[in-house]
Order: sequence, then C-alpha cells, then structure tokens
Amino acid sequence: MSFKSILALEDGSIFYGEGFGEEKYEVAEIVFNTSMTGYQEIITDPSYKKQIITFTHPHIGNTGINDEDNESSMIHASGIVVNNLCTKPSNWRSNKSLETFLNEQGVIAISGINTRKLTKIIRDKGSMNCCIGSLSKISEEDAIKEAQSFSGLKGLDLAKGVSTKLSYNWNEGVWPDHKPASHSHPIVAYDFGVKTNILRLLSDHLGEIIVVNAETSFEEVMKLSPKGIFLSNGPGDPEPCTYAIENIKKFLEVKVPIFGICLGHQLLALAGGAKTYKMKFGHHGANHPVQNILSSEVMITSQNHGFSVDETSLPDNIKPSYISLFDNSLQGIEFNDAPAFSFQGHPEASPGPQEIQTLFNKFTSMVDEYAKT
Repeated sequence: MSFKSILALEDGSIFYGEGFGEEKYEVAEIVFNTSMTGYQEIITDPSYKKQIITFTHPHIGNTGINDEDNESSMIHASGIVVNNLCTKPSNWRSNKSLETFLNEQGVIAISGINTRKLTKIIRDKGSMNCCIGSLSKISEEDAIKEAQSFSGLKGLDLAKGVSTKLSYNWNEGVWPDHKPASHSHPIVAYDFGVKTNILRLLSDHLGEIIVVNAETSFEEVMKLSPKGIFLSNGPGDPEPCTYAIENIKKFLEVKVPIFGICLGHQLLALAGGAKTYKMKFGHHGANHPVQNILSSEVMITSQNHGFSVDETSLPDNIKPSYISLFDNSLQGIEFNDAPAFSFQGHPEASPGPQEIQTLFNKFTSMVDEYAKT
C-alpha cells in the first residue's frame, strides 16, 4: 500500500512521490546507482549502510525478489528512490515483490521521483544528506532540518556495526556443484561488511574461509596460522577504523599475503602510510571501466564507494596498479616490500563482469607460495 512521501535534501531541494515499504522516515546520505540490473544485490550490500539509493534506471522491481541473490541477510540501505516501481514482477525465480521485501525488512522507499533531475543535483553538488519519509510521519520543514542536522559519513565508522559478531567458516562456492579447492590453506577474511558473493569467490579459489569480526586482534588471527588475510568491502569512512589499520600494519610486518577489496583496499593503503579522501559523489554502479596501469587491460567493474585513496600520498614502497577511466582516481595498489595488494571495485559472479577473478588467482598464487615457506 502506497502513501504520500517526501524526499528532502540538505540544500532545501524537495521531491514528492508515492511511498512504499515501511511508513516512517530515515536520514542518511543520498547517492545514485547507475546499474540497470541487480537491485536486490545492491540494497542488501552492507556497503550501503546509512545511504539512500537513487536508481537511475527508470524501472525497478521488474524481476521481484528471490532467495538466492542477497549479498547479506538484510537490507542495509536506509531508503530507496525510484522513478517507476513495478508492482507485478515477472521472473521464474521471483517469490515476492520488492515492495513486500521492503515491508518485511522495515525499509522505506519512494517512487514517482524525477530521478534524472535528482541525479543531476547530486552530480553538481555532490552526495548530500537527505531525509526520506512519509508525510504522515514528518513535515516538509522538519525533513529539511533532519537532513541538515545529519553528521554525514565523513568520520563515521560503520564497519564494526555491520560485521559478524561471531567467527564462522565459509565453504560455499558461486555454483551449486562447488567443491573445496584442493590446495586449501587457512585463509582468514576480515568482515567489514562482506558481500556473500565475494566469500563464494574466495571459497572457489581457496577452499574453506574463516570469517572473523572486524575488530579481531592480530594475535587472535595469528593463532589460526593463516596463510592469507582477506580484507572485505564495507561501509563508511576508512580513517576511523584504527583497530583494523593497526592490525593490518602487523600483518604487513610478518609478510602474510594480504588481499583487500573496496574498504579493505582503503584500509590497506592507510596501513601503508597513504591517505584517503571523501569523493564528490563517489562511484556507484556496475559499468565502471578500470584500467591496469602496466598492461593497459580494461575491466568493466561494479563499484560502490564514497571514499578513495589519494594516489599522490602513496609512499615509495606502494605502487598504483589500477585507475578509473571515468575520473582517473586510484583503483588498485601493490606493495613492493610485502605480499599485499588491493582493488577498489567489487568482483561479481555471473551474469556480469568476471574479469576481476584474475585478482583471486593472484591471491591464490601468493598464498600457495607463502604456504611453502
């Protein structure tokens, strides 16, 4: 059932539409995502914690919701903004509508919005704080005040809030007939908001993975005799995650192979002495071209980040490995004096980009080499 809703930006911009999902109001940062497919994976990605997602694709909800494509156990986005909501999905895998899913998860959304106009505002002024809500729960004036009073994501540590509370073992691959890698070695994955599909890819290449809480100490992890450390994606500002940065510094000292993705990439860079910055409107979509600096090979990647590593701040022992062809921002790094590297984009399963799986092959080779010693 729909209800009259409002979308208020901190600059005073107001949009009205039809609300669906939970009838309430939420305050978060608003971003736009350019993906044409995969809305289920996007809204369940923990990296979208405290963000309201504007989908630039005009029709959302067409394929409904299924039980297999969630990237986590819940919706992490604070709200969803669409131009046109499809209320009658058509897909053989679908077992519920997007609206039903949002209701079950207690998440608010708004349709009937001129998402082209909204995206232009975000592109011109940058990601802004925003209030999305039912007009029965909040007034226009109060919605603007709520948006303006939100502290924003800068300086906000969200990783430890979405991380697993207890360690667990993961041994599920991308495909149902997955079998553990025959050269399995103990691999520890730090969960800063890890996507299910990333764990599947790790397991496909390296067998059983031990997933630990974001704040697990260096000493606790070393008791597991890891042959590799994986640093996952996640939400928020990397700089306040000092617990992770200090742990990573110790792993670099003992030369355990390290592979970081997204937030993990940023944390690895910070541990190595580099700096990060808040981007104007970030990268959010499944169509971002990234180039290997050495080979000139181009990958089409999935992206979701509002912070980036400052290439000019890289110390001499860290070299840039990938750049974005959209804005030349840094997309990957590699250490000269330690078996550690990272990548900003998110690897995806099929259908979608699969080129980034070469990075998992690289990590596997590093782990095998380290295990021999």
